[in-house]
Amino acid sequence: MKKLIFCIGVLFILSGCNENCDDTACFTPPPPFNFEFIDADTGENLFTSGTLEEDDISVTNQADNSERFISEDDYNVLNIGDIGWETESVNYLIEVGERISFSLLVDAERRNEDCCSFTRINSTEIQDSEFEHAENSDLIRILVEVPNEELL
Repeated sequence: MKKLIFCIGVLFILSGCNENCDDTACFTPPPPFNFEFIDADTGENLFTSGTLEEDDISVTNQADNSERFISEDDYNVLNIGDIGWETESVNYLIEVGERISFSLLVDAERRNEDCCSFTRINSTEIQDSEFEHAENSDLIRILVEVPNEELL
């Protein structure tokens, strides 16, 4: 009888160790990648100035040559928000017109800890373009050398 009570007690304690996430609503979406294309000399946004237009942008997944959904918003910033919804390594080719072309490589890991899901960005690399991170922001500024004549 003592063994039975001991076994029931151990089972009760062990079942209390399992996390029950039914009452927890904790979800963090992956961070978006926001790009601003600016004139390297003047600092002017190239969409705001009319040098670039939204139709000039293409983002291609190099793994399967598929076009990615992107948006250029009212702030004239390219937003790529489809990275990191799952554990993945991405290699995107970003082209704007005929003169701007660079690669975005991201290693993202989707995690679930303490009943919360989130994305850990293990590494980010931008190839073939000068860029800078905006202060106190997740904005990446792509620096473009604009010739005196029109860019495109």
